[in-house]
Amino acid sequence: MTILISLTFFIVGVGGLPYMTSDVKEVAGKSFDYIVVGGGTAGCPLAATLSEKFSVLLIERGGSPYGNPLLMYQSLYGFLLLQTDEFSSAAQDFISADGVSNCRGRVLGGSSAINGGFYGRASEGFVNKAGWDKELVEDAYTWVESKLVSTPELTPWQTAIEFGLLESGIIPFNGFSLEHIEGTKIGGSIFDIRGIRHSSADLLIAANPENIVVLLNATVKNIIFHSNGNAAEKTVHGIRFIKSDGSTDQTYEAYLNQPKNSTSWGDVILSAGALGSPQILLLSGIGPQKDIKNFNISQVLNLNGVGKRVRDNPSIAVLVQKDQKNRQPEPPQVSGIAKDFKFIIEGGIIPTSSDATSMPIAAKIAFPASEGELKLYNTDPRQNPSVKFNYLAEEGDLEDCANMHRRAKKILQRECEDILPLPWRLHSWISFGQRL
Repeated sequence: MTILISLTFFIVGVGGLPYMTSDVKEVAGKSFDYIVVGGGTAGCPLAATLSEKFSVLLIERGGSPYGNPLLMYQSLYGFLLLQTDEFSSAAQDFISADGVSNCRGRVLGGSSAINGGFYGRASEGFVNKAGWDKELVEDAYTWVESKLVSTPELTPWQTAIEFGLLESGIIPFNGFSLEHIEGTKIGGSIFDIRGIRHSSADLLIAANPENIVVLLNATVKNIIFHSNGNAAEKTVHGIRFIKSDGSTDQTYEAYLNQPKNSTSWGDVILSAGALGSPQILLLSGIGPQKDIKNFNISQVLNLNGVGKRVRDNPSIAVLVQKDQKNRQPEPPQVSGIAKDFKFIIEGGIIPTSSDATSMPIAAKIAFPASEGELKLYNTDPRQNPSVKFNYLAEEGDLEDCANMHRRAKKILQRECEDILPLPWRLHSWISFGQRL
């Protein structure tokens, strides 16, 4: 009864979202100034702001998060990761060529609709290195935070993590902060005070409804190019897509507008994630010639960097296993940032089945040196590409993982002594691309 009441309140609260459809025929054959591929943490705000002045198609391979309690409620955090399928689940499982399992967001809002909802800004050093305009970055953060981010109320377990981080030497204590600074802090949360998630999909409320269409459950197969009579010069003309639960042989197309009195066209913007964007480029004939040729794809541009230098964050997790009743799932609210921003440590309570949870402290390397590559597995855009991250190939990453393990174990040992009755046992494992 509580879920139904809260759900009704939330649906009323997201009024003003732009028009959304899963009917590909409503979009097929139409033209737009911009086509944004991927409705995640980049695509949603980008489409919303572009729609202020231009016509925009936002195309998302998954469905809407609204109305799904497993996506929307903090109390049900993590259960969605236990319910995956090949083509329609909001979380898509994949196993890297290293043999490591992980998951990707496949829903409007992207991974912000399925993850732990911990929010923080990039460090000042990162912004400087990227060469971004600081005032524009500040404006963008302020805009996002005003619509999505709340101050969490710490649970007893998160309070214990906070003290464990401080007692292990991750200082100073920075209180509540959205900044990425060394020490221990309480971060922002995209779960509000009612326990309702606000993913990046909520940013579409700011879109101009007259200028935007959101197409759901449609997967881009490739980019369409136009030669203009010159085979050496090709221009992006639009996209070719399929129903996410349909046949790959049944395709549809959407096009870019060509403004009057102009030789230029609009743009197709790929915001389909670290795996999805290079996969679409390769399927469109942009990438290393030898990789594309293997799948009889017409070469558009021999660009060797596509799919190269991919990285994932190795994570060491230490957990408590107790033979006691199941605990309420709990996303992370506190983080420790150490060793020149290289180590990030958080903890939570995550479900491992319908009636069991684990309580990990997870520490990850923010800037691993080991690199891998992404290649096509086949030409079905709905399936995962082949990705090998070469975890811990660099000796420095291995040393960092060992150091993180010692730190995480020390933190959890202190917490267990403070709040958990005996018997408890410490267990540890290495994981990658942590799901907290």
